Amino acid sequence: MERDGQVTDLVFLERSKKLVSGCKDTHVRVWDLDTQSCVQRIVSHRSAVWALDVDPSERFVVTGSADAEIRVFGVVNDEGAQKEVHAVVEDMEHADDSNDGSKVGPRSKWDILVPMGSIARQSADRVSTLKFNPSGTLLGCQVAGKSIEIFRVLGESEAAKKAKRREKRRREKAAKAGKGEATDGQGFGGEGEQEGNASSMAGNISAADEFQRLQLVRLKQKITSFSFCPAEAKKGTLGTIGIAVYNNSLEVQELQEESSSRVHSIELPGHRSDVRMAALSSDSTTLMTASHNAVKIWNPRSGVCLRTVESGYGLCGAVVPGNRQAILGTKAGGIEIFDIAGAERTQVLEAHSGAVWSLAPMPDGSGFVSGSADKNVKFWDYELVQGDDKVGSKQLSIRNTRTLQMADDVLCVRLSPDARYIAVALLDSTIKIFFTDTLKFFVSLYGHKLPVLSMDISSDGALLASGSGDKNVKIWGMDFGDCRKSLFAHGDSVTAVQFVPKTHYMFSAGKDGVVKYWDADKFELLLTLEGHHAAAWCLAVSPHGDFLVTGSQDRSIRRLDRTEEPFFIEEEREKRLETMFEATDNTRDDGVDQGVEVGSKRTQETLSAADSIIEAVDMADSEIERLRVHKKSTNGKEDGFQANVLMLGLSPSDYVLRSISSVRPSDLEQALLSLPFNDALKLLSYTQGWIASGSQVELACRVVVMLVRIHHSQLTATSSARATLTGLHPVIHGGVQKLKDVLGYNSAGMALVQSMLAMRSDAMFQDAGQKVLDIRKKLAERREESRPRKRQKKPNQAAKQ
Repeated sequence: MERDGQVTDLVFLERSKKLVSGCKDTHVRVWDLDTQSCVQRIVSHRSAVWALDVDPSERFVVTGSADAEIRVFGVVNDEGAQKEVHAVVEDMEHADDSNDGSKVGPRSKWDILVPMGSIARQSADRVSTLKFNPSGTLLGCQVAGKSIEIFRVLGESEAAKKAKRREKRRREKAAKAGKGEATDGQGFGGEGEQEGNASSMAGNISAADEFQRLQLVRLKQKITSFSFCPAEAKKGTLGTIGIAVYNNSLEVQELQEESSSRVHSIELPGHRSDVRMAALSSDSTTLMTASHNAVKIWNPRSGVCLRTVESGYGLCGAVVPGNRQAILGTKAGGIEIFDIAGAERTQVLEAHSGAVWSLAPMPDGSGFVSGSADKNVKFWDYELVQGDDKVGSKQLSIRNTRTLQMADDVLCVRLSPDARYIAVALLDSTIKIFFTDTLKFFVSLYGHKLPVLSMDISSDGALLASGSGDKNVKIWGMDFGDCRKSLFAHGDSVTAVQFVPKTHYMFSAGKDGVVKYWDADKFELLLTLEGHHAAAWCLAVSPHGDFLVTGSQDRSIRRLDRTEEPFFIEEEREKRLETMFEATDNTRDDGVDQGVEVGSKRTQETLSAADSIIEAVDMADSEIERLRVHKKSTNGKEDGFQANVLMLGLSPSDYVLRSISSVRPSDLEQALLSLPFNDALKLLSYTQGWIASGSQVELACRVVVMLVRIHHSQLTATSSARATLTGLHPVIHGGVQKLKDVLGYNSAGMALVQSMLAMRSDAMFQDAGQKVLDIRKKLAERREESRPRKRQKKPNQAAKQ
């Protein structure tokens, strides 16, 4: 079943086994589920149809769009009812006008949905959801705004009375206009006519007769969805409705005849907008999170929200030592101080003229450092000042002691654990490190292509990790400022990076909603932690490293606990490869519809082949390293070196070639797809030697082409691969040329041998197929001639006997 535009809503008609769909092409279609074909198409709206629904008794189907009206259709389930309804529709077509101003065009007698008219809406916003309550007595119309319009569905008797009154008013109006005079025995007052019309009034009912507007439920925030309560309505009420609000809260309202009242609401626990910062106290007993208008204090162990304090748009923050106060840097450039016990904001300082992007506490707990978009890095000290209350208690305040002026906006600041260095990330994509005591420049870290959004320094002060908008995480050495490793970490910008205390393990979070766990010494990805449905903005690791807290754009806060269950890096790597292969297969399947052919699929054989190639490359590398160490110890001599018996007496290069040759040609591409980039780069270096020595040049060239095509983007971005690619270019050209020369020489030799044999023979070389057929035919004829002769000899032999 296909449609021209995007399908917006679906509803089933169970009695007639039909499916009704709304679409952005302004059409409403009815589909037969048995034949899977469209049996009716309705054009009633001028814009996209956004919502539709059917009442529980399947009497009405309502549709809504950006128009000012809701269209109502009657549902016809059998042929008899169809003929009746369509007869009424024909009468309505000949009517001059109707109460709601709608006219019905010609219809087929087999239509499932018959137009009944429209209902005027009060709101000017487009319809978002239409929904009947379980009993079918109420209809809710949610718009793309802050309101829900409630309509009552009248019973058949009430609707018939309303239609009768409407018809009477129409005739009175026509009589006054001179279109019809009431005379004796004629007109609307006669008893005979009233009796005759009584039965037809029940059928001539429009949408305005069936639906009555009750009220408009309006909230302060935008509504995302609603639902009617399935339980029976309380006495004195029409029903109960649950509403989900855009600010992440829920409301339950009771509906009366002309008003509604809120009976329940869930508002306090979670944030109403993005969770932009998270900070843990020194003893892991207090968690502070902030959004655009509130700061919340949590118990990270139980997940209970302890305090909620109104604040500015928080971007960064920290819990002050002692766990009694907290500080927050805001988008407006202020620094706010909060009393956790009293759940109040005690002071707001205009610290910067631009957004405060980062706060870094001093290691000794005496203050903190702030970095802002006003290009300033400010040092602050904590101090106690006299409070404004009559008791004379002292309150925490801060005092600016030093200011470091930068050349560009400051996005992140971090202090080394010994407070010797301060690292400042700037908008120009660089990280500058200064001496904390003198503020003299130490070293500048270059390498990121986009600004650094987050960074952290390990507990021993040896490593600095930086996450950038270029999706990479870089590991730097703090002693010389050298880049140890650049890791392609996330599918989008890296928003947060933090080391686990007293280790070189670290966590990173990105806008792709994924949190990753890394080993900064081996530069390996250990775990990939999913769960958020939007960008992960912040993370906080406990001082003991036993749990992790993350905050996201989906307004959720997640706590991840460290378990005692061991995990294996190889298993995690295999899981990631399986996920990558599934994604690759899905992409290729999508490409089949566009004419892209798929050479092979991932199978267990291809995975085993990839594992054997990786194992062969690792064994060859270890063998080369053993030989290098042996030569170094024996002054360049290979005497006494014991080769690895698992390599079957082959050299490292030949052993890898043997592993490649054992893979079936049909599985080679998928096996190479399974190789990590590091192993693929090593394999490329081996192909250079194979081609140069003339060992299976065709297979080696095929491997080179496949690897370059698979890892093209990473090869062009990796500087270490440049030497390998530069060396491969002339070798491939020369190797292929030699192979072509050999094939040409052999082809010419075969042609020469053919010509020499032809010269020695009287007959030229020709196709012997016809000659073989002639010989077979003659042999068959001889067999046929010999068979009758054998049969004739039998009687003569019997007579002689």
